[in-house]
Amino acid sequence: MLVTLFRLLSALPLPVLHAAGGLLGWVVYLVSPSYRHRLKENITRAGFAGSLPRAIAEVGKNILELPFVWCAAPQRVLASAQVEHWEIVQQALDAGRGIVFLTPHLGCFEITAQFVATKVPLTVMYRPPRKEALKPLVEGARARAHLKLAPANLGGVRMLLKTLKSGGQIGILPDQVPQNGEGVWADFFGKPAYTMTLPAKLQQMSGAPIILTYAKRLPLGRGYLISFSRLDRPLGDTPQQQARAINAAMEELIAQCPAQYLWSYHRYKTPRDVAAPQENAA
Repeated sequence: MLVTLFRLLSALPLPVLHAAGGLLGWVVYLVSPSYRHRLKENITRAGFAGSLPRAIAEVGKNILELPFVWCAAPQRVLASAQVEHWEIVQQALDAGRGIVFLTPHLGCFEITAQFVATKVPLTVMYRPPRKEALKPLVEGARARAHLKLAPANLGGVRMLLKTLKSGGQIGILPDQVPQNGEGVWADFFGKPAYTMTLPAKLQQMSGAPIILTYAKRLPLGRGYLISFSRLDRPLGDTPQQQARAINAAMEELIAQCPAQYLWSYHRYKTPRDVAAPQENAA
């Protein structure tokens, strides 16, 4: 049923989906007090309170663009994307040491992997949805040509490392809250957030460069602008330093279009069996 609905919605023009999504974002914001509180609190803490009205609408666009990105013909999806700074990626490809692509929950983060996979094979870390009914939709949409899925477990980590050591490319959402033992507490916009250590570990073990990427939504549903930049800052020696360095890079990326970050994401939650940051610091 859900797959059928998404396929029907995917036939609609992107401007229509984004317009309807903007309205949906406001409806969800107004009817859910807990959602409203988290979104408002997170964006205010980060210093972007002035972007709140736009951020509310952008969350809805994020939801209703999924049928288009996941279920429309790949040629139609990719035709909606413009690209800048691909030469940064090409230089890394020419070096032949693999690439670690980091994409935060910013803009249309689903389309970036699809675009990269049209240029080179890409393996992305994937956490299956909790609801079994969503698996066919999500897995079928993401498993496209030259795009492989690595499960978020030890086997998937080995797959990512093997890909890098063979000179391949991988993709990770670095601001996704990891499970117990897979992260450390590091500041994210001034508040401790449980942050994955995997990107820095993979970079150190393979020597592959880290490239940041995100897809900014263009006004009036005109598509997306996919941008690339290289992370050249020192990551540090300890897991805490490395996690903070990557969080700082994410903060700089988000500052480029703060309204399009997924502020409603529960970024500051404490995973099960993980000590709260105050206890961890003690």
